Amino acid sequence: MTMRRREFLTLLGGAAAVWPLAARAQQRPTPRIGVIDQSPIWDHFRQGLNEFGYVDGRDIIIEYRSAQGQPDQLAAAASELAGLSVDVIVTSGSAATHAVQQATRTIPIVMIAIGDPVRAGFVRSLARPGGNITGNTILGTEMAAKLVQLLKELVPGVSRVAFLWNPNNGSHLAYLEEWRAVAPKLGVEPLLVELSHSDQLETAFAAMMRERPDALSVTADPFHLSQIGWIVDFVAKNRLPAIYVVKENVVAGGLMSYGPSLADLFRRAAGYVHKILQGTQPADLPVEQPVIFELAVNVKTANALSLTVPPTLLATADEVIE
Repeated sequence: MTMRRREFLTLLGGAAAVWPLAARAQQRPTPRIGVIDQSPIWDHFRQGLNEFGYVDGRDIIIEYRSAQGQPDQLAAAASELAGLSVDVIVTSGSAATHAVQQATRTIPIVMIAIGDPVRAGFVRSLARPGGNITGNTILGTEMAAKLVQLLKELVPGVSRVAFLWNPNNGSHLAYLEEWRAVAPKLGVEPLLVELSHSDQLETAFAAMMRERPDALSVTADPFHLSQIGWIVDFVAKNRLPAIYVVKENVVAGGLMSYGPSLADLFRRAAGYVHKILQGTQPADLPVEQPVIFELAVNVKTANALSLTVPPTLLATADEVIE
């Protein structure tokens, strides 16, 4: 009886020592990730999280707030996420990143596909971000020249190219400078088309067509991407060749695209979230540049525009849509 009583007390003492640890583990809050937007491209981000062992609703909770790229809605969504005290906020594009930057200087921010994060004022340098923001960039260096060269290869006699830009996107100033610099060298006149709000769609494109452009260039601006269905339909009805940065726009019916793989950038952003949740500070995580670039051509759209895709383009394209 004495032995059994001693064993019982030993077991009871051990359980008392272990129970607080188990209780604390159970009480530890599940990490929460704030995301502005719910477009399909975020599937790649979730895939990246899964590769690190995170499943939404089990290991993490993702708080979504949709803003459709509208400046007033972006500010509201950013403020709401900051008010929830999430562990990290993930943004796509300069406008959303700026909105979150204004909402918090303490919550870690992971930005995806930023054109020029240094010029936009998000980080001090790519190697040393120096604040609560890090992530990856599409760095548009020499992109304008490449896009114009591809247009000239596909569209005979192209001389006036409309450039769709968003003044709310801090990175677009660098794009504008690059376009202005390379256009004369390549024998092309740039026509600037400002578009920052859905109310401007019809008037901006009507004004653009009065200038009689030979082609249109569309960037990866999140607001513009949110309107891509309308844009693709408009250029198709007006028989205007257009080149994009995002491959998914060509899958949606666009003519041609060249640029970094957004799918890869979104997937790689999950690695930043993982490191931050493990305790690494954003200031210690260098901003990554793209490693995968894609050329996509939609032959069906080219045929509808009476354009013949050169064999060289077909041979070098990563994806050809028949």
